[in-house]
Amino acid sequence: MMKSLLMLLLFCHTASPDKYYLNMNVLLSSGIPNVHEYVGMDIFQGVSIFYFDNSMERERVFLDWVKDLIKNKTHEWEEYIKGCMDYFHTLKADTTSFNQNSSQSEGGYIIQQSISCTWDDETDQINGHSRYGNNGEDFIAFDMMTWVALDAQAETIKKEWDANESRNTFWKNFIKAACFDALKKYYSFGKSYVNRKELPSVSLLQKTPSSPVRCHATGFYPDKGLIFWRKDGEEIHEGVEHGNILPNQDESFQMSVDLEMSSIPSEDWMRYDCMFELPGVENVIIMKLDKDVIESNYKEPGILGKEVNLSEISIIVTAVMAILIVIVLAVLGFMTHKKTMLNGKKLKQLTKLKLSSYL
Repeated sequence: MMKSLLMLLLFCHTASPDKYYLNMNVLLSSGIPNVHEYVGMDIFQGVSIFYFDNSMERERVFLDWVKDLIKNKTHEWEEYIKGCMDYFHTLKADTTSFNQNSSQSEGGYIIQQSISCTWDDETDQINGHSRYGNNGEDFIAFDMMTWVALDAQAETIKKEWDANESRNTFWKNFIKAACFDALKKYYSFGKSYVNRKELPSVSLLQKTPSSPVRCHATGFYPDKGLIFWRKDGEEIHEGVEHGNILPNQDESFQMSVDLEMSSIPSEDWMRYDCMFELPGVENVIIMKLDKDVIESNYKEPGILGKEVNLSEISIIVTAVMAILIVIVLAVLGFMTHKKTMLNGKKLKQLTKLKLSSYL
């Protein structure tokens, strides 16, 4: 559970409308079980480049093209990773005051920072920010000019940091130089990988017969996919609830959209479908709203309120039939036995009568 939370926090604020973007994410924690004190990850175009934490001797690299980058830029890479590791002490000193007045900090805290730079390779425009989060909530951010308090408790820190002109100059230069330099290296080695387009597998899911039907797409890339419900070929919004785009462990993405079924008559189901499309790809995926293709692990309420599935029902029916057969055989056996006993009794009576008549 904590590992999933950690990954979600590291992926915060990775989306960007610009053509290429890099997020340099670090996370600092204290008093949180199963979470390392210091964690870092670079994310280029939604793709995890490397991961490290304070318990590791070496960073963990995920992709072959990143390994090629390291091989060709070994010295620069080692200097970069060393800087990421050493930044732990700076981050800790800069954020000491974040939780001093926060009730959420009791028993532990999590602070995250996302340093982001964006680049349009057509206009060569560079932009970016440095954003801090405090216990999962946006706290304070630098917008290349000044600090912006995103939480009331950050107002004092904003005034203190804005009064330090050298600090603002440092972050502006860092975003335009160090972050952009790393982004260009990732672009030069990984552009063919991050510019690929992959369609997902799409399925229809439903928890219970009265639950919304979920159209779930997983395995698409990049994270620009669109998914929606249609009626008679037209997109609908009423009774529809969209989920967020989430990362998969293989660097692809997943998303879903739910359709409320309570007001849709069964005879109208075939008028509805779910459509997924990926910008730049001609092919689209369409799933008809069909009971036969909906996947569910729903179990019908069984005997004494216990839920049983169809296989369990089959077993129960078989057992009941076997018991009934045994009962029927027993009754037939009893009746046969009783008939035999009666016939024997009559035979004895007749024999006695004949003998007495003879005597």
